[in-house]
Amino acid sequence: MASHSGAFSLVALCLLLEVVLRGTAETLVPAVFVFGDSTVDIGNNNFIEKCDIGCKANYPHFGVDYLNHTPTGRFSNGYNLADQLAQLLHFDESPPPFLSLSNASLKTRMSTGISFASGGSGLLDATGNGRVCTQVFSMTEQVRNFTKLARKWGRADLISKSLIFISTGSNDLFEYTDFSDHNSNRNDTVFLESLVASYTSFLKELYGAGAKKFTVASPSLVGCCPSQRAIAHDPKNPRDIDEYGCFAAPNNLSRQLYPMIATMLHDLSLELPGMNYTLVDSIKILEWVFYNTVIPSSNFTVLDTACCGGGPFGADGCNSSAPLCQDRSNHLFWDEYHPTAAATGAAAKLIFDDTTGLFTHPINLQQLVEL
Repeated sequence: MASHSGAFSLVALCLLLEVVLRGTAETLVPAVFVFGDSTVDIGNNNFIEKCDIGCKANYPHFGVDYLNHTPTGRFSNGYNLADQLAQLLHFDESPPPFLSLSNASLKTRMSTGISFASGGSGLLDATGNGRVCTQVFSMTEQVRNFTKLARKWGRADLISKSLIFISTGSNDLFEYTDFSDHNSNRNDTVFLESLVASYTSFLKELYGAGAKKFTVASPSLVGCCPSQRAIAHDPKNPRDIDEYGCFAAPNNLSRQLYPMIATMLHDLSLELPGMNYTLVDSIKILEWVFYNTVIPSSNFTVLDTACCGGGPFGADGCNSSAPLCQDRSNHLFWDEYHPTAAATGAAAKLIFDDTTGLFTHPINLQQLVEL
């Protein structure tokens, strides 16, 4: 009887091992590497001592809908866009934050993915550093650390099959708009060209480390964030608003930047052999919500006010004492800057399997990883 029990246990163990191995093998790419800002940061800023508390999300109400209601550093009520795209690629969630990893664990994590994203960062090194967050993990540092690791362990073969996901640029637009309010000599074209030049440099460096598959999320209509709506509708200093009731100036910058990024990516794909990409038109995704298109399993009815935060448009900031909406599924915005988990979940599905060509160019994420 004992031998039968032992044999049964052995069979059960083998079946369990098979399930585990099969689950690992079924990820659609070997690894995911994430770069960018707070839209995809999952906790790197927690480990930056000089980073201002306003650029961290490791306290309630953040994470109220995450596992065990735990604030992790995600600027969301639950999973963010990086998590949800990783899940569509059959990972559990976003890879872990780089700054949380020990030297001993980095080699292993390079086989499955690492997140280098840092809230407050931008395409320019000055963005977030000093003026807003005191100190962030800049895109230059993010890319430099990735390339060092890639070259140290010579994993170009694995990296070429893995996904590079980048979501950055919004903070550059926020800070520039704020600065240009007090600077009549601003030159929008020169500024936007500097962003594209930085982007080009980062992509070439990532490609040089072995990366071949890129998904790039363009900045959305950043003037529609509750913080920017509050600025535009300030009765003491009202600003120009657009057709959505949003702050027109940063939205105009977003609209100019998108085609510049599109051209840059197209040109790079011709210059760099084997480079393939998915460009996410975040503007079109937000407009899709504003036009009240039916969104499967979602019902966004609150489009201008943050779920977490008081004051006009809920833009006073999210913390444990801030008002919190009861239904996070119908809010587009979680706090004064960031979308809810429901909103990023809807966006992730569009990015993954868009068949219209309206939201992703020239191919969707599913097509990209299948190449």
